[in-house]
Amino acid sequence: MDPKTYEEEQDLGVGISELEAIEGGVEQKNKKLTKKTLNKAFHHWYYGHLTCFSQEHMQTFGYLTTMLPIVEELYDNEDDKAEAMNTYTAFFNTEPQLGTVILGMNAGLEEARANGNEDMTEETINGLRAGLMGPIAGIGDSLVVGTVIPILLGIALGMSSGGSPLGAIFYIVAWNLFAYFGMRFLYFKGYELGGKAVDFLIGDQGTALRDAISVLGGIVIGAVSATWVSVTTSLQLLNDEGEAFLVLQDKLDEVFPGMLTAIFIFFCWWLMAKKQISPIKVMLLLVVIAFLGVLVGFFDPGLSY
Repeated sequence: MDPKTYEEEQDLGVGISELEAIEGGVEQKNKKLTKKTLNKAFHHWYYGHLTCFSQEHMQTFGYLTTMLPIVEELYDNEDDKAEAMNTYTAFFNTEPQLGTVILGMNAGLEEARANGNEDMTEETINGLRAGLMGPIAGIGDSLVVGTVIPILLGIALGMSSGGSPLGAIFYIVAWNLFAYFGMRFLYFKGYELGGKAVDFLIGDQGTALRDAISVLGGIVIGAVSATWVSVTTSLQLLNDEGEAFLVLQDKLDEVFPGMLTAIFIFFCWWLMAKKQISPIKVMLLLVVIAFLGVLVGFFDPGLSY
């Protein structure tokens, strides 16, 4: 390049490397989410995480509406927007307060994907979502539902002695302040972590982290299933005197405590994961099984009329 051409480039305010990038057809991307968009997305989650809530979708639509402002700002092409939003149609359910950090991380990862990071694929983002929502739900339910709320309610009940309305006022104000500012803090921390964790999530350490999170999520789901699901049978064999000489549930407990519960859990998993049957149809099937079980005397609902 002769000196005259170089001087002309300097007059135009364009560097040699920038000209070469343009001539080579390289698109320079540096998209950054604005504070306004991040705030808008956060409020979508804060007010609408239970949008169109159902047993089949749980918080999916709240998750979807939260990511909408982010996708709209990062992409100009409508097809790119549709492709990006398709990532967030997956099933989502977690403890909504602590789970806010997942939405913040998704915002950071989506920003990286919009800037051309080829490793930030739909599988990577959904893998992080699926791996985190279970453990965070377990931690959040214990911390928020099992600890914070009972503490606040205990204080409120003490303040309500004698019919005073101060207890109710205290709880409403304290809970909303805790929820709003706590969720906001976690959201922006998640966004910050999402941007910084891009390189970490790609390598061997990221793979190990996702595997560890998946194992932890499986442990949490197993613990929840063992704690909240209980299936027992009332089937007994009677002798001529009307006395039970064989109680099936007692025999099952001697061999494998919780056997029926485990069978039902694996049966439901098999129907949904292997046979691709929707959760609603599975629940209807369980109602039919329970109804027939009561009719033949295998189950006892414990009702009296």
